[in-house]
Amino acid sequence: MAGQIWVSLISLGGVVLGGLLSYLVQHRTQLSAERAEQQRQRIALSETRRAERLALLERFIEASAEAERCAYTRPSEWDDTDDWYLVTRDVMSRFWVADRLLRVQFPRPLPDAAHAHFLDLNRTVWQGLPDGESVRDYLEGNRSAFLDAAREVMG
Repeated sequence: MAGQIWVSLISLGGVVLGGLLSYLVQHRTQLSAERAEQQRQRIALSETRRAERLALLERFIEASAEAERCAYTRPSEWDDTDDWYLVTRDVMSRFWVADRLLRVQFPRPLPDAAHAHFLDLNRTVWQGLPDGESVRDYLEGNRSAFLDAAREVMG
């Protein structure tokens, strides 16, 4: 009889040990699957944010290019009914919004560089440049600084 008790206890111990090991393996597998899912979600969120940021940069650059065209075609004299003014007013409004959106979505150096470029273009479009000063040359410094900052952030 004592032998049967030992066999039963050993068998019960084996069942308990097997159940415990099975539980531990399942628990570790579940934790691993949860970590993998969290990692997948972080990557998906990061890719979505990158795409949003890229779209904002594209919007700013397009508005900047339109504003530059307005600066190049700026008449020496214009009024509030002039076609150039009406088109330019809309372009500069879109450019202003694009500038502010960058401030919301990007870390500090990029929005500052974008805003400096915006201010240069805004001055050039509405006030013009002194005779003999080139629009391209005037805008090049802050435009390049903005593009370098954008490359750094998106890199």
